[in-house]
Amino acid sequence: MAQEFDMAQWQSELVDAFRSGDEERVRTLVATWREARPREARAALEKMLESLDVQERQAAVLAMGAWGGPSSTRRLEQQLVLEEARGNDSASVVQVILQSLGQLKSANARAALVRKLNRLAAGAPEQTDVNDLTYVLWRKRHPELIPAVRSALQRIPPLNSRALRALLLLLERSPEQLVAWIEDGTVPLEDKTEVLTVLDEEVPAELERLLLPLISLGRAVIDVAATRNGVENEFCERLLTLLLLHRERLFPFLPPGSRSALRDVARRLAVAPAALRSIGAAVTLQYVGQREDADLLETHRPQDDVLGKVFDDTVLTLRNRPTQA
Repeated sequence: MAQEFDMAQWQSELVDAFRSGDEERVRTLVATWREARPREARAALEKMLESLDVQERQAAVLAMGAWGGPSSTRRLEQQLVLEEARGNDSASVVQVILQSLGQLKSANARAALVRKLNRLAAGAPEQTDVNDLTYVLWRKRHPELIPAVRSALQRIPPLNSRALRALLLLLERSPEQLVAWIEDGTVPLEDKTEVLTVLDEEVPAELERLLLPLISLGRAVIDVAATRNGVENEFCERLLTLLLLHRERLFPFLPPGSRSALRDVARRLAVAPAALRSIGAAVTLQYVGQREDADLLETHRPQDDVLGKVFDDTVLTLRNRPTQA
């Protein structure tokens, strides 16, 4: 006997899973009913996409992405256009649609994102809208994107398209050319920081080698970064963020010289003046620090409860570490 499909319950479970950030639960719910009762499940998602409730639409978009296939790609693009027409109150739904299209493994999804880029460039986009789309395009990176990105850059003001320019650089240049670009002292540090923000989304294996000159650059600017706000401090913070986002893969990749340089950067930022003191630096020392760093962190432990707890955790980790890290 076919399992009875309770549309209201399934929809409620999808929304609850979305609210809690449990994407695996969303995928499980979709997989179960996609196989057992596909017509009813699809109709339930369509109803949710038409809802006035933003979270219902967000949950339905996530579920549609988990459903997969060309029909889901087409429906997500259709919903994207509808949400754009709704205005600002649908910005959060647009963001989930872009993320879902970025995760679909099809040329159709990439084409839908290119059409979105063209629509964006034809208007007067905010920097955050350009950035959100840029990060998704990096996940769908392909040489076919280059003409569309170049065309968009001709129409979007430079101040709002810095991340998109970083994307074009990453698409056009070889790893060897990117290393040379990072090491070029005439290139503004702000441009290198934008590359870090794009790489936050994903660091492909062939670009892991970029970490070595990036860390060397961080060490070169740490004297300024640890004493005042500015582009140097922003660069170092973004570098630590990138490494921590992909910590399981990137920290083991680093050779001893880069680990030592990164340790220097983290130590300096961890004990910087209070306004500059860095949670990311304290966490980074859990991976590249040595036992003697525990005393340094304990001496400079901040009074703030949240930051202080991070320092305490790092101190404990370092004190439990063998003398030779």
